[in-house]
Amino acid sequence: MAAQHCVSVGSVTCGADQLFLISGPCVIEDEAIMMHTAERLKTASQRLDLPLIFKSSFMKDNRSAIEHFHGPGLDNGLELLAKIRETFDVPIITDVHFPEQILPTAEVADVIQIPAYLCMQTELVVSAAKTGRAVNLKHGQFLAPANMIKPVQKIESFGYHDILLTERGYTFGYNDLIVDPRSFYELRQIGYPVVFDITHSIRRYGIPSKDPRGSSREYLKTIARAGVAAGVDGIFVEAHPNPPEALCDAASQVAVDQIEEFIKPLIDIHNLVKEQRD
Repeated sequence: MAAQHCVSVGSVTCGADQLFLISGPCVIEDEAIMMHTAERLKTASQRLDLPLIFKSSFMKDNRSAIEHFHGPGLDNGLELLAKIRETFDVPIITDVHFPEQILPTAEVADVIQIPAYLCMQTELVVSAAKTGRAVNLKHGQFLAPANMIKPVQKIESFGYHDILLTERGYTFGYNDLIVDPRSFYELRQIGYPVVFDITHSIRRYGIPSKDPRGSSREYLKTIARAGVAAGVDGIFVEAHPNPPEALCDAASQVAVDQIEEFIKPLIDIHNLVKEQRD
């Protein structure tokens, strides 16, 4: 296994022995929903002794239809994320789509996330790293996992090493996303903490997110446990107070009140894997 870089994100050390959680609603909705979700996630993380990075998007530029909710936008979204960061003392991760979004995002977010579709966009990736914030590179559905070393090397060439790599499934024709466990091994060879984006990995593209057929939810627990058993460092689980009414990815998010029960066996598996590795 390649040398492992640990990445500090606020009080969270990514890549250490302890599993960590990235969670929150897919896209920023109204303040009541966001504050309720953040409070429940913070409580769950404390009960589970599971470090939390709060995630939500101020903009989703890759929605499949123009009429779908795209988020509140940069200014309003960052204002609410800053409030969550201060109120609950949690680090923040959010994604950017254009270089001009990066500097204002870096004033609020502890981690700047590069969407999977954009992971090979040099200016976007390098500009995010130059802010000094950690960068979460989501693995493009179109790349072999070993090729994720290419955007990593772009960041490293400027002397930056605070990088996370996130797996979120492969496009395998006919709108299916497939999680190949070999990817977790290949990504770890690059040498940075690996995150498994569980809930995005069950989405089925081309089907409206509020349609129950818009995800393969029956596989959620299976692939979550398989990914953690494969040795990932963190898990990415989008959560919402009422997933069927969520404005984005309604079919795949986990109810925030069920997050503890969903995660408990994942912590047990992670600890077992760690003991065997030690």
